[in-house]
Amino acid sequence: MKNKVLIFAALLSCIAVTSCGRKAVPVTDSHVVRCAVIGGMTMTGLWPEIAKMFEAETGYRAQVIVTGPRPILAEAMRAQRVDLLTMHSGDITTDLVADGFGINMRPWTRNELCIVGPPSDPAGIRGMTNGVAALRKIAAAKANFVDFQGIGSRELTHTLWQSAGIEPKGDWIIKDDTVSKWNILQFARSRNAYVVVGYIPAQTGKMFAEGMEILVKGDPIMRRPFIVMEANPNKVANVNSAGARALSDFLLSAKVQNFLLEFGKQADGRGPLFFPVATGEP
Repeated sequence: MKNKVLIFAALLSCIAVTSCGRKAVPVTDSHVVRCAVIGGMTMTGLWPEIAKMFEAETGYRAQVIVTGPRPILAEAMRAQRVDLLTMHSGDITTDLVADGFGINMRPWTRNELCIVGPPSDPAGIRGMTNGVAALRKIAAAKANFVDFQGIGSRELTHTLWQSAGIEPKGDWIIKDDTVSKWNILQFARSRNAYVVVGYIPAQTGKMFAEGMEILVKGDPIMRRPFIVMEANPNKVANVNSAGARALSDFLLSAKVQNFLLEFGKQADGRGPLFFPVATGEP
């Protein structure tokens, strides 16, 4: 009889806690905002600084559940693990909204891409701040140029070539044969070529840049937006909607937007790593 009681109690426990074999979704702590954050923001230290400001002002705690490239962040939202997500905009973010997982998607900052090339600078573009004009000079010189397949670089480079009125073709256009995007600068170096990459990975050494030089930067056109979105409580279980909205609004506040301009100066003395969307720009 005693064994039967124990078995019955165990069955009740199974039903209440795991829904008979299905993993139970933990109840969200109303003081914690679970975040999926693009790797560049954690790598540079931007996100920890913003989180510290947010926590001091609101009493919430911004907990990074996952950080890294966009696909793993999107998967975390689809798996109902996060309340808020921030990363570069694109088809992947649009799909999250279209599929009902994300709501209130808004741009809140941007980062910069740059043109990196050999120190010999055969096209003479060093110091330019106009990406379209720089590509025109590269084309005119028929200097080697790598058609980098990184998503952001590919999209921007396509836009720049279109604006320049040039169809990039010929033996001076080098196909990207790299296995890892982090090797792209050394690939370009081996071919004495120019390439468009993110300024942050090039400047911080995430992309190994020995023997290459950042030659063109400072063009507002060469900036990519980051968005923030909140998990949809009608689709995602146990969302901290209030906390997610508070953090989302905080990212667009004048306090954070102004801080973006100061952060890069503190980091390397060369100007912002991230740019605001809601205040004046330098």
